[in-house]
Amino acid sequence: MKSEIDLEPAPTWDAQTGAALIEELWSLRKSMLENQARLEPRLRDIDPEFRLSATNLAHYLAMRSMDLRHLQDRLAWMGVSSLGRAETHVLANVDKVLGILHRLTGLPWEPLSRDEPAGFNRGSALLAKHAETLFGAAPPDRGVRIMVTLPSEAAHDDALVEGLVSAGLDIARINCAHDSAAEWVAMATRVRKAARKAKRQVRVLFDLGGPKLRTGPISDAPAVVKLRPERDDFGRVTKAALLGLCPAGAMHTLDGAALNLSVDAVWLKRLREGDQIDLTDTRSAQRQLTVVNVQAAGVLVESDRTVYLAGDTRLKLRRRRHGIHETVLGDFPLRPGQLQLKRGDRLLLLTQGLGHSAMSGAKGQRTKPAAIACTLPEALTRMRKGERIWFDDGRIGGVVHRGGAKRVEVEITEARDGGEHLAADKGINLPDTRLDLPALTQKDLEDLEVVARYADIVGMSFAQSAADVLALRARLVELGSPHVGMMLKIETQRGFEHLPEMLLASMTSPSAGVMIARGDLAVECGYERMAEVQEEILWACEAAHMPVVWATQVLETLAKTGLPSRAEITDAAMGGRAECVMLNKGPHILDAMRTLDDILRRMQAHQSKKRPLLRALKAWKLPVESPAKET
Repeated sequence: MKSEIDLEPAPTWDAQTGAALIEELWSLRKSMLENQARLEPRLRDIDPEFRLSATNLAHYLAMRSMDLRHLQDRLAWMGVSSLGRAETHVLANVDKVLGILHRLTGLPWEPLSRDEPAGFNRGSALLAKHAETLFGAAPPDRGVRIMVTLPSEAAHDDALVEGLVSAGLDIARINCAHDSAAEWVAMATRVRKAARKAKRQVRVLFDLGGPKLRTGPISDAPAVVKLRPERDDFGRVTKAALLGLCPAGAMHTLDGAALNLSVDAVWLKRLREGDQIDLTDTRSAQRQLTVVNVQAAGVLVESDRTVYLAGDTRLKLRRRRHGIHETVLGDFPLRPGQLQLKRGDRLLLLTQGLGHSAMSGAKGQRTKPAAIACTLPEALTRMRKGERIWFDDGRIGGVVHRGGAKRVEVEITEARDGGEHLAADKGINLPDTRLDLPALTQKDLEDLEVVARYADIVGMSFAQSAADVLALRARLVELGSPHVGMMLKIETQRGFEHLPEMLLASMTSPSAGVMIARGDLAVECGYERMAEVQEEILWACEAAHMPVVWATQVLETLAKTGLPSRAEITDAAMGGRAECVMLNKGPHILDAMRTLDDILRRMQAHQSKKRPLLRALKAWKLPVESPAKET
């Protein structure tokens, strides 16, 4: 019995079917030209290098403003182009389909190339040209460039920079949120020196810091220290843990001690070799320390059991006929302050001051919530009740419970079961809040005075509007550097929503590109939506013939640990759909570069943007002879 699939009628063609498709395509074509006319005032400001690309983008935006899935299905059913891979030549693709349908229906057809800004070959050529203008020529056999963020050591380590260049560095990224202007210049100088030595072309990108919203400082806290003896495989102590005790106010480093702490000087003078010192550690465990060496500078004590010590730990020395003598440990190393937050906790965001942990009353009830300042106090005035807030790359999430000009109360809604720790200088994302802050800060404007003289490309962090892009372009022109390329970092939901207008604004420059900063963008848009967001950015940029950088956490585990995860290998392969892939710094960065180079070379034979390439698959061959039958 035949299935429903077998009984499906074969595609048929008649004049009525063809006429309906032709009518829909003419309507689509009309909307494209109308959108071009509507944007004409803005298209007049476009640099000549991008004029055709801007027109193609206008056509693409019109096409993607409507749902064409039903039309696509019917075109594919008829065996003609379904418009699904037409980003670089939108109008030309529609015209080609119209021409085919006219001929199939016997209707007259005249080419409409006069209206088309780019055809199949020209569109791809424009994208390649713009990528080469911005990034330089691609290496042989690898059409995608590799960008690497330089570590601080690159300012003075020639061997490090030469190693990066030899491993295939195409663009060196200097993060202006770190180090100093003098160090940035030293990095750029060393990159160019190494490139000349290797007879290679390497571009330098200076990435401006932008209006980064981050957590403020938290007061440091005394550390809880752990003394642990060494044991063999059977758990037997092979070496006791040694602690040095020094008189308060005269700290010394005693040989052999894992840690040196201070105690009362008078108490310390009472100690003799063999004395036993009692204590209760931070876990309420009873422990004993044994005096093993008395020196002029202090006393060495040992423990054959693990001990946790803190600033309020009391040491007790028992003497016959003299009772118990006590002292408190001091001079503990400080640890960076951090707040512990659990779901349901309240957190105060302040305009200034040191952050502090929640305070509890005598019965353990919290009497005062934790608090922390943010680096952009003006953000507080724009936050409204019910808006979401994320901390530290999305590890901690909350909702604004109560707003205010000087403090905002946040209810923590997202954290692991055991809670999370929030430290200073961690990112804050406000996906629902309209900040309306300029992407160029005062520091950025000052940095540009140096950057414009040494950069091939300037990266704009947190670009969110056409006004942001035009402000950067105007500043570069003002500084006498109109030739410097612009890189728009899309890392906020608002930046993504305003991408088309920012693309048009960036086309007032002869050289521009887009970086998909997927870390912040995923937090802003939601991880579950990140896949479609990055796809849409890739499509829009391809329609604008605008080169793209695939960035954030590419092969990060490999760069940091030397071993990649399976997921990040697949992610790196996806980066082959961009014109450049960015790697972050790490101790194994050279291994990461070599791996990425290999992946990109392999994948470019299989994929061009979202179009699969039908390269011969040499791994699979059918046997010439039939397999032997089982006997």
